[in-house]
Amino acid sequence: MTRRLGWLPTLALAAAAAPTLADQPLWELGLGAGALSLPHYRGSDQRHSWLLPVPYAVYRGKIFRATREGARAVLLESERFDFDLSVDASAPARSGDNVARAGMPDLEPTVEFGPSLNLTLGRGSGWRLDLRLPVRAVFTLGSDARGIGVTANPVLNLDLQLQGWNLGLQGGPLFASRAHHAHFYSVPPAYANADRPAYGAPGGTAGWRFTVGASRRFGDLWAGAFLRTDSLAGAVFEASPLVRQRDNVAFGLALSWVFARSDARVADDR
Repeated sequence: MTRRLGWLPTLALAAAAAPTLADQPLWELGLGAGALSLPHYRGSDQRHSWLLPVPYAVYRGKIFRATREGARAVLLESERFDFDLSVDASAPARSGDNVARAGMPDLEPTVEFGPSLNLTLGRGSGWRLDLRLPVRAVFTLGSDARGIGVTANPVLNLDLQLQGWNLGLQGGPLFASRAHHAHFYSVPPAYANADRPAYGAPGGTAGWRFTVGASRRFGDLWAGAFLRTDSLAGAVFEASPLVRQRDNVAFGLALSWVFARSDARVADDR
């Protein structure tokens, strides 16, 4: 990070760096702008394009951290593994803007949170390879807030430093419960028609996702970009009439000015 509101966490992946030991401010704040293009949902053949403000916030605490790896609460940490709580989110999508979902209820935004076990498989000068195993509960937001199951996205994550750039590569399969898949891919009988038969999405595999990102600091300026590909190959809901495209691409870029930082400093061991 999903038509993700979590494109900022996705840009956080773009900012992912290889592990270093450096003296860093405890917190930093900034503001900028970014451009984003992504499908309405995984499997949609229509897209959103946005120009949005981009807040830049970093906090390097011992437990709570909002850094290049996203916002998380570190519960347990060692040289080889850590255990944390992480969050993600998705943006809303109006069915009136999507041909496949015309006449159906709008897709509500969602928020996800849950534990993640992260294992360091290897590290060296300028690189780090992790296996990340997040499992998150998912809830819709809005007037009818409710739980819609769980997601799991085990990934291999490679962070690199190359000539001043922080590079991140991440990929792996996606899994989700029936309730989660139903939110995006089921067609209740009341909304079925000749071109959109009724369909009930099962739980299970949801395809694959691969993301590459890059970022760099230029003094008080931070620049980042990402490119993400999604494949629904092997997804249990491939037969849904709401799946109009089995491969999707999302991309974004951002530029932020860092205007404030703490006097207190800490060692950034990531």
